[in-house]
Amino acid sequence: MHELSIVEGILEAVIPEVQKYPVSRVLEIRLKIGEMAGIVPSCIDEYFRIASQGTIAEGARICIEKIPVRISCPDCGYDGPISLGKYKCPGCGGIRFKILSGKEYYVDSVEAE
Repeated sequence: MHELSIVEGILEAVIPEVQKYPVSRVLEIRLKIGEMAGIVPSCIDEYFRIASQGTIAEGARICIEKIPVRISCPDCGYDGPISLGKYKCPGCGGIRFKILSGKEYYVDSVEAE
């Protein structure tokens, strides 16, 4: 259910920003969401549809691009992607790696008219 607070945060960020310009409505909001962020895209869509009612963002499309999990391994020097759920370095099998991406989420861009 934390998706509701995420949607509220998206609206709190997007609406004041687009209102700085002469636009009549938001057409699309593009999000980037890491595979490890624990966010359910279908919940984002549903909560957005409800929470945006009566706002300049009502009816906007939500487009989600997944950010893959990427690691850096100090043991073998591997720097690259790993499969979700496979928490071992593909280079050496080690588990002492640093996660470089895949946990984040953010608004990438907004299209309005």
